[in-house]
Amino acid sequence: MATVDIRLVSTRGIKKKSDHVDEIKNLVTPGDVITSDSGFMRGHGTFMEEGKLHASVAGVVEHVNKLICVKPLKTRYNGEIGDVVIGRIIEVCQRRWKVETHSKLNSVLMLSSVNLPGGELRRRSEEDEKLMRHYLKEGDLISAEVQNVMGDGCLSLHTRSLKYGKLGQGTLLSISPSLIKRRKTHFHNLPCGASVILGNNGYIWITPNIDDESQNTGGYEQNLQPVPQTDREVVARLRNCILALAANHMIIYDTNIMYAFEASISFTVKELLKPEVISEMIDLVQQRIDMEGT
Repeated sequence: MATVDIRLVSTRGIKKKSDHVDEIKNLVTPGDVITSDSGFMRGHGTFMEEGKLHASVAGVVEHVNKLICVKPLKTRYNGEIGDVVIGRIIEVCQRRWKVETHSKLNSVLMLSSVNLPGGELRRRSEEDEKLMRHYLKEGDLISAEVQNVMGDGCLSLHTRSLKYGKLGQGTLLSISPSLIKRRKTHFHNLPCGASVILGNNGYIWITPNIDDESQNTGGYEQNLQPVPQTDREVVARLRNCILALAANHMIIYDTNIMYAFEASISFTVKELLKPEVISEMIDLVQQRIDMEGT
């Protein structure tokens, strides 16, 4: 007979205080005085009052020459040109798609900014406009790159490279964008048998490993065959590991994820949801990071 693990609601959210948590430097809360020196320029997240520069948000103070700004610890995604993002199509409009990318405004993907099936290069015609819903429809998940940031903060996306495009079978996670580490590449084929896309906007896509030939098709050729149980378990384990790292405010990148995956091998997938197991796994990951200096 299967055993059932029952826990009181009152025990949720009680976390063991970790010994390795470092104090964040230059941390301010709203209303804190940053400086009374008039020689500094006011940046985002600050305001002037009685000749002193105050913080308007909770976050970390950053200095760029004479400019002072406060980077919020928790905020919506503020896009930059070249960022890799994951989004969901929410509306098909005239010659464009509206995409939800975890930012303040919906992003825009123009018809002229997507790859045609087979990577064909030509001007977009009226026939292509009629087939827009055939290419991408409401609810589809895509990976894309930020092409431009408009004046109001709206992001213009493109999927011209065949590594971008429609996503197939996998699991989508949502974490704080501030936890995603900026790297040269955000597409990783992990040795554990799964691939991850770490979107700069805080969305993470986990999928079983696929060969490079079928991967670089822009999403027009989809493999919808049932996923083997072993692959599903790997994806589920990775999901639980990433959520555990995010819950403990650890930066997310490929090396960190593999450390957590290897530390979790001694537990079953569902055990990784228990607070005491998460705490033990995070301690092992932090020890390995400190030992290897990554």
